[in-house]
Formats: sequence, C-alpha cells, structure tokens
Amino acid sequence: MLSWLGKRLVDYQLARLSAGDLRLTLWMDAPDVQMTFPGDSSWAVELHGKAEHERWLRRFIRAGLQISADEVILKGFPWRMTLCIRGRDHLRSSGELVYENRYVIWGHLRWFKLKRYEVYEDTQKTVVFDRWLVDNQHAAAVA
Repeated sequence: MLSWLGKRLVDYQLARLSAGDLRLTLWMDAPDVQMTFPGDSSWAVELHGKAEHERWLRRFIRAGLQISADEVILKGFPWRMTLCIRGRDHLRSSGELVYENRYVIWGHLRWFKLKRYEVYEDTQKTVVFDRWLVDNQHAAAVA
C-alpha cells in the first residue's frame, strides 16, 4: 500500500518537473538535502542543501528533459523511510529522440522530506548528451 501511494505521488511530482514546475520537488526536499549523481559528465554532482539542488533542477528543466517512473518502492516508518525509483528520462528535439536513459534513484526520507539520494544512470549516455547540448548551443550546456 505504501509503495502504491508513493508511486502516485512520484508520478505527479515527476510530471510537474517535466512540465517545468519544481515547486513540489523542492517542497519535498529537506533543507539539508544531499544528492549524488556520479560520473564524468557536467551533470555529475555531490550537492548539499536545497539551494544547490534547485540550481541543478533548474538546469534539468532548461534542458527540457522528460522524466517518468516505471516502479516505485517506498518502505519504512515516517521518521525513516527508504525510496527506490526505477524509471526513464529522455529529450526530443524537433521530433528526434536525442537522449534516452534509464535511472535508479535510491533515497532516504525523514517525515516525508527527502534527506539524501543517489542517482544511477548510464553515465556514458550522459556524457554523449553533454556533447549534444554543446554542439546544439543549448541553454543547458553550461552547468
């Protein structure tokens, strides 16, 4: 039941993010949220705090990335929950699919606020996406 509710909330939150509205995502962040996105791309970060997370998310929105969840697992008690999301993100430009990747997010929440999470993707696809952004002089090319 908890995972079902989590999936509904995550679906709504990711739809809002894909539409350019990051208010719900930021509302769900703890003030001291931590995010790790490994790799060698310009997207790779180890950030701390809501302000840094907001800057990263605004770049995500500027790029026009679309994100969805295939599966959500939410477990634990409200003061110590674990969240796992498996999904996809992509970008179309002029009708052409220029980026597509699968991801897993592993996170921890306290009282329904996201405290920390890690994102796992095919980092080589993200590096190729970086080159596409630069080659196409896209606004999100600069971090």
